[in-house]
Amino acid sequence: MLDGARYGACTLRAVSVRGDSARYRGEPRRDALLTARFGSGERALVLVALATGTRTAPGAHLAAAEVCRWIAAAVGRSHERLAADIRAARRTDLKAGLHRLTDRGLGKLRAAATEQGLDPDDYAASMRCLLLSGDPECRTRVFFGVGPGGLFRLREHEWQDIEPEVAEVKGDPVLGFGSAPHETPDGDRLTMDLGIPTPPSPYEPAPGPLREPFRFRASVARPGDVLLMCGTGFAEPLSGEPGLRAHLADRWSGPEPPGLTAYLADTQVRVKGYADDRTAVAVWEA
Repeated sequence: MLDGARYGACTLRAVSVRGDSARYRGEPRRDALLTARFGSGERALVLVALATGTRTAPGAHLAAAEVCRWIAAAVGRSHERLAADIRAARRTDLKAGLHRLTDRGLGKLRAAATEQGLDPDDYAASMRCLLLSGDPECRTRVFFGVGPGGLFRLREHEWQDIEPEVAEVKGDPVLGFGSAPHETPDGDRLTMDLGIPTPPSPYEPAPGPLREPFRFRASVARPGDVLLMCGTGFAEPLSGEPGLRAHLADRWSGPEPPGLTAYLADTQVRVKGYADDRTAVAVWEA
């Protein structure tokens, strides 16, 4: 799957490809990718969702696709409020609301497994999402999700790993996010929930706790940044192979984002020892 568009101050590229090991065994891609835009103009909200099904589970690809569709429907129902919260940098509301949406989505997945007579631990998926505002004046980029993967930033030709760590809160406040805790040296908030139920919000009723920690980050992008969200199949070689990091830094630090064909080729660069599905979502800041 390959998609791309330009909204507001950012250019989006998204790809999901079957890994060499799945090709060899004749198995479907366990990763799912969904891109959607809700609304139009400056009030538009762009969602990119990726999910990865449980390894070796026969319905892994179906579970991943289902959770992507559910989170897209939930975001679509609340897109006007979400878009307004992002433009106004209401971090607390975003964090609480997206936590509940995520928990409800994974809860529905477990319920679907029970209805089909499947083990909920087999019919399961990790999920990672990006929300982007269509307002060219809004540079707030929101990441949320559950489970492993990667969140990176390419800034001034250097890769930074900005994946929220479990039970870690850093820094001083980012301008516009209020006076709660801390900020990274680059001026970005890094926060997360620990699966603790919270009071009802305008998004959805409060559910039970997540089985895995909820990950959340609202960061303010700078012109020239590249934000990369990916599944483990791409995060692992990017973290473990300096040659791949250097290659992509050279390719993606130019004055213009790559076209769709070039982006597909970049994300398919082979690295020995890594053969899983690759799903990668990149956002270039104008």
